[in-house]
Amino acid sequence: MKFYKKSFNTVLVAALIAVSVLSGCAKNNDSSEAVNTPGGEKSGEGKQESAGFVLGEQPLEFTFYGDYDWYTMPPWGDDLATKWIKENKKVNVIPISSGGNAKQKRNTMIVSNELPDVIWMERGAEVERLRSEGMLVPFDDYLDKYPNLKKWAGEKTLDMLRSPDGKLYQFPNWYTTQPNGNSGYLVNKKIYEELGSPSLETTDDLYAYLQQVKAKYSDVVPLEVGQGAEGIQILTSAFAENRPYLYSSQNMMAIPSGNELTSVFVDPVYRETLQYANKLYRERLISQDAFTQKLEQVEQKIVTGKIAVYAASSPTEFGAKGNTALKAKDSTAGYIMVWPIHKPGLDKNKIFPGDYKQLGWNVSVITKSAKDPEAIFAFLDWFTGPEGQRTIMWGPEGLYWDGTDANEAPLFTDKFTSDQKGRDDLMNATVNFQWNGNTVYVDNSKSKFESTLPADKRSWETYWQSEITWKTQLNTTEFVNLAPARDSDEGIIAQAVSEIYEKANAKAVISAKSDAEVLAILDQAEKDAQKAGYEQLLKYNTERWQENLSKLK
Repeated sequence: MKFYKKSFNTVLVAALIAVSVLSGCAKNNDSSEAVNTPGGEKSGEGKQESAGFVLGEQPLEFTFYGDYDWYTMPPWGDDLATKWIKENKKVNVIPISSGGNAKQKRNTMIVSNELPDVIWMERGAEVERLRSEGMLVPFDDYLDKYPNLKKWAGEKTLDMLRSPDGKLYQFPNWYTTQPNGNSGYLVNKKIYEELGSPSLETTDDLYAYLQQVKAKYSDVVPLEVGQGAEGIQILTSAFAENRPYLYSSQNMMAIPSGNELTSVFVDPVYRETLQYANKLYRERLISQDAFTQKLEQVEQKIVTGKIAVYAASSPTEFGAKGNTALKAKDSTAGYIMVWPIHKPGLDKNKIFPGDYKQLGWNVSVITKSAKDPEAIFAFLDWFTGPEGQRTIMWGPEGLYWDGTDANEAPLFTDKFTSDQKGRDDLMNATVNFQWNGNTVYVDNSKSKFESTLPADKRSWETYWQSEITWKTQLNTTEFVNLAPARDSDEGIIAQAVSEIYEKANAKAVISAKSDAEVLAILDQAEKDAQKAGYEQLLKYNTERWQENLSKLK
């Protein structure tokens, strides 16, 4: 969901987009304390034994702000799922827009002391800023009254989210105890088959294939790398084993080496990747407007089949739309995914284009502006539980699902498979309401059902997630919350280094005339970053990393 990322993308588009409806799904040491299947005892929703807020008994209305430039919340109640919640649970959510400038909007609200009731935002330094200034409500007193979060996320995940004062202020989104994620490579099926379905496993294979595409399809982008050229970051995973793109992304800009985090600019893998990307750019094999194009332009190219290969942190979102659109016109068309590309000589089973974290993507916090924070938490906890997840993912009962099994997984109706367009339209309409995604419940529910269907009846996204993407994401929980507060010394350094990185990354790809020039650009970026205090930032990040490792033992 990098959405994005994304990334987070971020994350997320990461992005982005992370915000993908099926951005979900990861095994780790938390399994002894969290639910790894939707099975076992009931989730406890609606069974609060101590007095508490019960959804539906009285109206609940609160304001909601998504702290992202790209995020605009759809009208609450216009789609089938939120309409049902509004009518049956008596919950109304009032959106507050970022206006395309989230940082400015957030700061304005803080200064004017007019915070929304709920803020949906990235974990880490900005949350701590609000917490340290006494603006957030802790959740500790609610966890046993409303047990879904505690049950499904597990104590270790919640402990990783606790603030320095020992309290919990963050409600995670798409938290998990099993692999999830969608990073990888989308391939235009029609073009691929017309070119003879050549080998598409190594970086050499990819280069040769892109040349074939360029020679035969003048109106097609051989390699689409998405908004902000995030696909180039995905390519870093091809040049080393056990190396997700996270390390050299703008979100982290630090490479694990022994017990320390080191500079991205001198990292051999990053340098080799940019040389490769620069070669593709010079030969017009990748999007020439990659660093300036808008997300809508990327989507349009994919939906109309004007790309041959698409590398992204969440290619399944546009891939699913494109697959449906292309198949509607030609049953032999559509999209497939391929196993992650790797440099010749590397073990393909140790190539991880993406990553997942047991804490998931981002978080929701409740501010002290809320008149009834417990009621809001009760809703968020219901939302992350089985009934809430079934509703926001697949609509209200009676359409695409009817009843549940002994493990609270939905019993999908025939319409779920026969009305793919209607189902996909519903899921696309609710994707931007998925603030409290429960990865394990959602993924296991849909995977269990999909496994009973013939291949041609399975959800396109679920099929490729189970076949490739979930198997090729690396657990990077140890690298969460490395970023310093923006107004700290390290935060100011991080901003300066990020700007150096952004400029050098683009310049190395689109301006360099040779491999040597790529390296020269990165060498200068390293010098500039060190002058800005990069060493101090890396030391700070290393300390946070080591703290995380101690918590995960």
